[in-house]
Amino acid sequence: MSACKRLLAVLRPGRSPLFRRVATWSPVGAAFNARQQRKLDLFHRSNGLFGVPELTCPDGFAAVGERALRETERLVEKACQSLPGIITVKTFDQLSDSLCRVADLADFVKVAHPDPAFREAAERTCVNIGTMVEKLNTNVDLCNSLKNLLDKSDIMASLDPETRRVAELFMFDFEISGIHLSEEKRKEAVNLNVRLLDLNNEFLVGSHLPNKIEKRMLPDHIHHHFSKEGNYIQIGGLHAEATDDLVRELAYRIFLYPNTSLLQTLEELLKCRNKLANLVGYESYANRALKGTMAKSPGNRVNLFLYFDVLPQHFRTAQDFEMMRAMKAKLNPRNAVSLWYVLACERTVIILLRFNIEPSLYSPFFSLGACMEGLNSLFTELYGVSLMAEEPSAGEVWSEDVRKLAVVHETEGLLGYIYCDFFHRPDKPHQDCHFTIRGGRQLDNGQYQLPVVVLLLSLPLPRKSAPTLLTPGMMENLFHEMGHAMHSMLGRTRYQHVTGTRCATDFAEVPSILMEYFATDHRVLNQFARHYQTGQVFYATLDQVFHGKPQDRSTTDILKDLQEKFYGLPYVPNTAWQLRFSHLIGYGAKYYSYLMSRAVASMVWKQCFLKDPLNREMGERYRQEMLAHGGGKEPMLMVEGMLQRRPTVEDFVDALVSDLNPDFETFIMDSEA
Repeated sequence: MSACKRLLAVLRPGRSPLFRRVATWSPVGAAFNARQQRKLDLFHRSNGLFGVPELTCPDGFAAVGERALRETERLVEKACQSLPGIITVKTFDQLSDSLCRVADLADFVKVAHPDPAFREAAERTCVNIGTMVEKLNTNVDLCNSLKNLLDKSDIMASLDPETRRVAELFMFDFEISGIHLSEEKRKEAVNLNVRLLDLNNEFLVGSHLPNKIEKRMLPDHIHHHFSKEGNYIQIGGLHAEATDDLVRELAYRIFLYPNTSLLQTLEELLKCRNKLANLVGYESYANRALKGTMAKSPGNRVNLFLYFDVLPQHFRTAQDFEMMRAMKAKLNPRNAVSLWYVLACERTVIILLRFNIEPSLYSPFFSLGACMEGLNSLFTELYGVSLMAEEPSAGEVWSEDVRKLAVVHETEGLLGYIYCDFFHRPDKPHQDCHFTIRGGRQLDNGQYQLPVVVLLLSLPLPRKSAPTLLTPGMMENLFHEMGHAMHSMLGRTRYQHVTGTRCATDFAEVPSILMEYFATDHRVLNQFARHYQTGQVFYATLDQVFHGKPQDRSTTDILKDLQEKFYGLPYVPNTAWQLRFSHLIGYGAKYYSYLMSRAVASMVWKQCFLKDPLNREMGERYRQEMLAHGGGKEPMLMVEGMLQRRPTVEDFVDALVSDLNPDFETFIMDSEA
């Protein structure tokens, strides 16, 4: 049965759905299907953001930052004076935890808090903590205390595998920071890293800022699609799912219009990264960034994925675009496919073309509350885990629309907390992402430090008459980010340095991409659209070229050449998409990770979950083999444990090609049916 027919069968009355139907929402569904109505608490003092007592006001960041720096001094002294053994690794992890608990929290607040004073205070804290981290990474005495342990083979042999790996990872951080350099060059490396902190923040902030244009420059009838500021209209995104071609075209041209200052920032950032890589002994920043990943180096699997002869044959070309235009014209002659629709939202156009279904027919079935109930049911089936809505205490959250979920296992109890910042608000980044606020780790008193994460989306607020209804793109983004969250919740590592998503970048996306497969399976959430995504190959290639050997041409010229080669669609003059590519900061030289992770997720889905997506045995194997270890185990060993075989390079390529290959004939048949 085609996916379209499966969807229509689900929507047709009289059929038995996979999950229970109830007349009222569960607490989780209700928490997300109505606007939050919190009681005004006049009798209790604010507990501070995330329950941190000092963070009742922006000045509190200075206090928590200073406390972390004092604790750092104490732990550095302890590490340097301790005899080599497991205490060395534990002290290093406590040091990492002390700094990360402040830096990670501040890293989130600086981009998401609605109060500019909080954002500025958090940014100052990020710089202060980041500077300390770079100094520690070039501290010879601290490094020697770890080296003394690693050099004693008898002691290392007595340690458990996770402890040995964590010790090696800490040494790896020293090595890529230039610990082997002279004192003068180590200082230069610290200065370059501190400069990069500033450039990273400058680019990240700039990539999310809207572009303005005078109202008179746009037709009056489309003004209501955009935000207004005096005599100007602000365009803060591509408006990818707008039904009006003109709205999408103007949004694309204006939002991506080059910002000269930001172009200069990007150029300096790339030069600074390359200079740092050369200083510490690497040919390029990509060589430095990929050491320690599944790919190992740009000359290994990354280039194989990006330049393997078979992949370009499956990219969308100009001919594919013309085929899509003809399909849409046949199905809906009044509204042909435009270039702007494909450039702005390639996934949604495939979904709508494939099924030719009016959104009004299916969107009521996919309210945010219904999707959260579906996720809850899925996690219960696979892992024995439930999501429970909790009321935050006074001052704990930064917006009244934030929901707090406790993640509870049926036998293990409370696993951690997820803060769901799902709804759009002014000055909030238009980016879906996962933030670790506190990593899990084993404490000396026998208890476990519970992980805390935030999921950031930008969904429309529910109205009085209707809840938030999700488009297919919104739904798969929700599932993707929840995959990251559950990776953090289900991990049970001894050390926070390797907890949850603190693992190799090209493995970290596997759990999130695997969740997309569940989102597109009719047996799980009655979802009808098969995920389709070729753009990541272009993004990954662009990222690798930017971070390879320096080239005597602008980033825009590089973008233009690669877009025409790998995308098959023309570059639009006077646009600079790379200035909105905020992943260049967190994923510099590692954006290929989405491809590597997609290949792994594809193999796991097809071998382990395709036959039965709710198989508890497979869910437990997935948790124990892949989710539980975070970064505490070699990524390929986790993949091998899950698949019960070691995949070859050809397996990776075949999995990726099969996942990216569009079947247009199926689209046409499904649509005509």
